[in-house]
Amino acid sequence: MTTLTRADWEQRARDLKIEGRAYINGEYTDAVSGETFECISPVDGRLLGKIASCDAADAQRAVDNARATFNSGVWSRLAPAKRKAVMIRFAGLLKQNAQELALLETLDMGKPISDSLGIDVPGAAQALSWSGEAIDKIYDEVAATPHDQLGLVTREPVGVVGAIVPWNFPLMMACWKLGPALSTGNSVILKPSEKSPLTAIRIAALAVEAGIPKGVLNVLPGYGHTVGKALALHMDVDTLVFTGSTKIAKQLMIYSGESNMKRVWLEAGGKSPNIVFADAPDLQAAAESAAGAIAFNQGEVCTAGSRLLVERSIKDTFLPLVIEALKTWKPGNPLDPSTTVGALVDTQQMNTVLSYIESGHTDGAKLVAGGKRILEETGGTYVEPTIFDGVSNAMKIAQEEIFGPVLSVITFDTAEEAVQIANDTPYGLAAAVWTRDISKAHLTAKALRAGSVWVNQYDGGDMTAPFGGFKQSGNGRDKSLHAFDKYTELKATWIKL
Repeated sequence: MTTLTRADWEQRARDLKIEGRAYINGEYTDAVSGETFECISPVDGRLLGKIASCDAADAQRAVDNARATFNSGVWSRLAPAKRKAVMIRFAGLLKQNAQELALLETLDMGKPISDSLGIDVPGAAQALSWSGEAIDKIYDEVAATPHDQLGLVTREPVGVVGAIVPWNFPLMMACWKLGPALSTGNSVILKPSEKSPLTAIRIAALAVEAGIPKGVLNVLPGYGHTVGKALALHMDVDTLVFTGSTKIAKQLMIYSGESNMKRVWLEAGGKSPNIVFADAPDLQAAAESAAGAIAFNQGEVCTAGSRLLVERSIKDTFLPLVIEALKTWKPGNPLDPSTTVGALVDTQQMNTVLSYIESGHTDGAKLVAGGKRILEETGGTYVEPTIFDGVSNAMKIAQEEIFGPVLSVITFDTAEEAVQIANDTPYGLAAAVWTRDISKAHLTAKALRAGSVWVNQYDGGDMTAPFGGFKQSGNGRDKSLHAFDKYTELKATWIKL
């Protein structure tokens, strides 16, 4: 494939046709109210298009349609091997349309085009194909029964799934849900973030093109307090899956209790510690990884390594390496393939990040890198990757999820102190440990209250490993075979022979 230049991408952006309508029962449709909202690109502030602003009336249409389609059995009772073939075709269509999807993703939420094309679209496609490949290889159980009894333990699709996904990895997070939800035979209503709805709207048509029956996948763009709330309160939505903030996750649990006790699976916030011991095998590699852990995707990552815990004896040696490594992560135009850091998703998020930087100053942390808005003349929302030294774990910048490229450096003296600081947070999504001592690595990993722990790397794993959090980072798991638990019900059938 010919490598595209910035000029190529900019031309494609000018030629791009934006679809902004909802997708219900295999057709693009306006919101019942006719209301729309503006989709503004953080790259340069341009208006990308008007997006359907769905509400409770649209949720009702989509749920009724999803339920009827589920009950018909056209997808829910299809042989697993046949659903597998369709899911693999769906994944293939994402790859065939990779450049369009990558461009939509970059224009919509500001990430570098090289990341959209090289990470997000392939990762989304893999999530669909991996789940599809697995579905006809998962066996049910026969209980250990007396000779005149037969106990069957079988899995069934839960029914209608509402999936609310975030704006930072819009396509990939959607497909982490769609892969197992669709493969197990459910009907799904996907609610993308109003900040980045474009790829979700586009792939709805690709799903039908792949052979997923109309009505199995519906997409409702709109706001959380309107259509998102309507789905969460709907009496005929069986399961709600969500990735986003802890604040909204808690609200969704309340809505479940106020409605039909729908199962609610939540992947929420994080304030992940990246622990570097003095005996780390390669300080240069650790420094480069620490820089990438906070700057990748503009720091808009739930697992961002936002707290760098450094053993005091190496702090003066290690921190300059991190500062130097961060210089390679410089914000630029996201349509330039050489750009490593793009724009924050919108003005609201940019102002939030800048307010946290101001809080770091106010609380007495020492700014040693970045800290400013840049490229303001472009009309986009760009903030320099930022490092604060001398941070106490009690400071606001160390306790709250910033969701931007702001790193807090905290020192420690012992492994026990490192674990205490690492666990002193409401969150428990991810953590990393750098040491050449295998016992220390294992003991520290065991002591960390986090759903993922990486040793001598940051952000390891693939579709075979479960992803999710402890504490207020949520419940349930995405990826791996464990994800299928969220989208199926266990049934015990006991037969007297």
